[in-house]
Amino acid sequence: MRPIILAALVALAAAPAFAAEKAARIAPPAQDIAAQPGASGPQTIVLAGGCFWGVQAVFQHTKGVTRAVSGYAGGTKETAQYNVVSSGDTGHAEAVAVTFDPAAISAGKILQIYFSVAHDPTQLNRQGPDSGTQYRSEIFPQTEEQRALAQRYIAELDAAKAFPQPIATKVAAAGAVFYPAEAYHQDYATLHPMQPYIMFNDAPKVANLKAMFADVYRDEPVLVRALASN
Repeated sequence: MRPIILAALVALAAAPAFAAEKAARIAPPAQDIAAQPGASGPQTIVLAGGCFWGVQAVFQHTKGVTRAVSGYAGGTKETAQYNVVSSGDTGHAEAVAVTFDPAAISAGKILQIYFSVAHDPTQLNRQGPDSGTQYRSEIFPQTEEQRALAQRYIAELDAAKAFPQPIATKVAAAGAVFYPAEAYHQDYATLHPMQPYIMFNDAPKVANLKAMFADVYRDEPVLVRALASN
């Protein structure tokens, strides 16, 4: 996603394993959204946490997630294009629409993974090497119930001082529109595992998911391309 320069490659070669990614397993929310008996259909929550390649990869490796799509949220349809969003002036954030089976994994568990391993929620308008409002930490809930859960959870984590700094994550109004990103961004971490950006910034996220959330980790990711071909 970013131009690869010699300095980055040197830093990658010299860095210890998983040095780029800070992860901390935090407590789950005190009050989750209970799966409704007999409820039909999956649920979706949209999560922004820096470059969407890594966030997508984490949730593609999470059991109970049926689809994870990279895209844009927070701006208009007209500006939902990578080359425009990259300016940082569109209101969009790079985001991932995470669709999940609430009978298999809860919204609270999704958020626990998001805060623990998918990104660093204390960074403001940046994530790792990427800076700008398009890389902000923001939750775009699709229901009022999800919005209340996210707000309560952030308050709980800040009160417990779960992180060294206050959480910078914003919570948008419920029902924000999500726009899928271009096809070449989908499944990027899986398709380009040896790309230095992926190796240094995103592969450690998936490794941390496996180490810290083994109960919901799956080796075989659910890919956008595979779903589209069915």
